Amino acid sequence: MATSTPSKPVANLEEATVRFCGDSGDGMQLAGTQFTNASALLGNDVATFPDFPAEIRAPRGTKAGVSGFQIHFSSNEIYTPGDTVDALVAMNPAALVTNISELRDGGILLVNKDAFDKKGLELAGCDSNPLEDDSLSKYKVHSVEMTKITRRAVEDCGLTQKEADRCRNFFAMGLVFWLYDRSLDPTLRFIEKKFGSKFPTVAQANTKALKAGYNYGETVEAINTQYQVAPAALEPGTYRNIMGNIALSWGLVAAGQLSNKRLFLGAYPITPASTILEELANHKNFDVVTFQAEDEIAAMTATIGAAFAGAMSVTASSGPGVALKGEGLGLAVITELPMIIINVQRGGPSTGLPTKTEQSDLHQAMFGRNGECPMPVIAARSPGDSFDVAQEAWRLAVRYMTPVMLLTDGYIANGSEPWRIPRFADLPKIPVEHPTEISNGDGFDPYERDERLSRPWALPGTPGLEHRLGGLEKQNVTGNVSYDPENHEHMCRLRAEKVAKIADDIPLQELDGPESGELLVLSWGGPFGSCATAVHQAQAAGKSVSHCHLRYLNPFPRNLGEILTRFEKVLIPELNLGQLRMIIRSEFLIDAIGLNKIQGKPFSVSEIVEKINELT
Repeated sequence: MATSTPSKPVANLEEATVRFCGDSGDGMQLAGTQFTNASALLGNDVATFPDFPAEIRAPRGTKAGVSGFQIHFSSNEIYTPGDTVDALVAMNPAALVTNISELRDGGILLVNKDAFDKKGLELAGCDSNPLEDDSLSKYKVHSVEMTKITRRAVEDCGLTQKEADRCRNFFAMGLVFWLYDRSLDPTLRFIEKKFGSKFPTVAQANTKALKAGYNYGETVEAINTQYQVAPAALEPGTYRNIMGNIALSWGLVAAGQLSNKRLFLGAYPITPASTILEELANHKNFDVVTFQAEDEIAAMTATIGAAFAGAMSVTASSGPGVALKGEGLGLAVITELPMIIINVQRGGPSTGLPTKTEQSDLHQAMFGRNGECPMPVIAARSPGDSFDVAQEAWRLAVRYMTPVMLLTDGYIANGSEPWRIPRFADLPKIPVEHPTEISNGDGFDPYERDERLSRPWALPGTPGLEHRLGGLEKQNVTGNVSYDPENHEHMCRLRAEKVAKIADDIPLQELDGPESGELLVLSWGGPFGSCATAVHQAQAAGKSVSHCHLRYLNPFPRNLGEILTRFEKVLIPELNLGQLRMIIRSEFLIDAIGLNKIQGKPFSVSEIVEKINELT
């Protein structure tokens, strides 16, 4: 079913932001995902922000159980899911109360009127019904009997009332699809594929509810305007909408194929990293082996064992899990085996905010191991970038025979954006070499080093290359256990120097804006989009400001220090209390200024613009 010819006035917009919110069982993530896919297929640039409750199933109708999904779609290139919401769909009072502050003045508010009964209002802590008092007067409020209309639409499908009510999200979808002139076809195909063969009654009901919502928008007089957002002028190519964890998983698969290596993932489920394990388990056809370990320690040591055996070895977790992996990480460093340790950061400490985003594990990545234990650290900046960063992490790991820490976060992992699908033939190969014979005739030396200070990656079972590895300090070159003080210092310095040499093998740091000026905004990880957008707005307003975004955090690009000295002030926005700022001050003696936020939410563009205006 294509969109019909509009019978109401149509307003053209450059961009819009929509948020679906309701109970965690109301299907808001599905509604948001389907709206995102429809927008991406239409050709809009999109950026999303799913927001999950921490509780598996909080009491229905309570604020703690509210789930949301925000979509920013545009006819221009965008980097963020939007600061404020243009249209808010609230399925119950709790969803309204917890999300209404994000709706802009004059924005569209679509609410499920049927949920605003006495019980629902009490659970949300409302003293009065906001649909009847004057508290929503600054919005365009459309109070819709979603439950009642949905039940009527599916009444001939033979569903129970509870089953019929589960279709409300499709009614809400249909209404918002009409409001922003999205085609129903992608979602109709989704319904048929997911439910058609196994649950035909469910497929029929969801289809009816979706169309009922669309037709409601078309016919009801109260909603008198439809909105259109034209396709964006994206780089030519084949695109799909992709989430960060999926892109990261595919990047790992690509790296395994590019290096002709079996991909092994040893992991223990943890939010928000679990979908990496789930996704890789679907790709056994690409010689992928996934191992769900009994705990994080077992996952880490299995990953080390797979690296020793010659696999492309990866483990994925979040901050608490990486803490448990700490001793194993030291073993990985001292044995100098290549592997990737993925940390999808979330709010901490301890269990903290398991479904909310944060950047507070940078110091853990840099220093969270006993002894002198250096490790390269790189970070993804967006969902699509995760694909490239996964391959880069493996390239560095095998070239320098070292574990590499790859940082992402919940915002990147669960967010999505249009991703231009690359041709596999265009991806650079990742060559891996294993010695097959003794080089000097005097026996195999497992810690003999090349020009990069990398030791050979000899596979167990190779005749003549028998060797042992362990956690005790190694004698230089031979790898025998050594307690010699001078040797220990020499080996510590060698391992540190090897990581430092990576600076010679990574690109020079790029700068967005003038080469020098009044202010430099320095960012890493998830805040990229907000920082880039804020800086572009400030530049358009005539401000002397540039933007520098770091992928490589240890070591830094070799020209970073010189860039920092060319600006009067350096601003570092971080979703922590100043971890990169502390490192920058220590490394370069630059008195950087912090903009810090730890609320489980990403930066808004306006927050960064406000700070830029304060400093310039």
